[in-house]
Amino acid sequence: MLHHSVNVFDSHFHIIPEGYPLHSNAGFVPDYFSVKDYLRVMKPYALKGGVVVSGSFQRQDQGYLLDSLARLGEGYFGVTQLLSSVRDEEILALSASRVRGVRFNLKRGGSETVDNLRYFASRIYDLAKWHIEIYAGPRDISSLYDTLLQLPAVAIDHLGLDKASLPFMIKLAERGVKIKATGFGRLGFDPRLVIAPIYAANPSSLMFGSDLPGTRAPRPFCENDIALICDALGEAAAGQVLYENAHKFYDRS
Repeated sequence: MLHHSVNVFDSHFHIIPEGYPLHSNAGFVPDYFSVKDYLRVMKPYALKGGVVVSGSFQRQDQGYLLDSLARLGEGYFGVTQLLSSVRDEEILALSASRVRGVRFNLKRGGSETVDNLRYFASRIYDLAKWHIEIYAGPRDISSLYDTLLQLPAVAIDHLGLDKASLPFMIKLAERGVKIKATGFGRLGFDPRLVIAPIYAANPSSLMFGSDLPGTRAPRPFCENDIALICDALGEAAAGQVLYENAHKFYDRS
């Protein structure tokens, strides 16, 4: 199978352009990574769109995200960080600029607190059909499991980060939660252990993402990440994970 010929919708990557505020997180400030940098890395692939995700170091800054989406153009969407005090008008304006969700970063911070998760998830879904995105490990996912099942639309980053999250990932997938097959280089386990079981639980759940530029990850995205998905699932199923699932979730045109 020629992995470079498979259509890709990258459901999770970061743009870190110059000229916008960055906030130190546990003493870490990332290097810049522009739209041009991203497109250069992904040039070998049949890239058909994707999702810019706000990092902890960007907090609630929307300027960089709107600029990045404008540069990337149609077919690209955003997941931002907002406080629950945000006005309806700002949510609707961001939605018009192709923002599709709010991230709760429980692993790194920089986002709204989980205390407001249920209220905020319902509000943004009712207002703009946005989803909540959760960056968390097994301890937080376990404690939030019942709550997550009650939210209208949810995505979980990086396969839940730890092998201990696997039972929750399977049960959440069965109930319609989206699971991002992203950040393989930052996981504490071999992703091949979970990709096939999650896909079997719900073929529409898994969504590939490069996690570029891989800030703080021991290893950033590489070609083997796509090959791993293709080899684990076969061509037809891999096509769902690499393109179809995320494209349907984010692109409402």
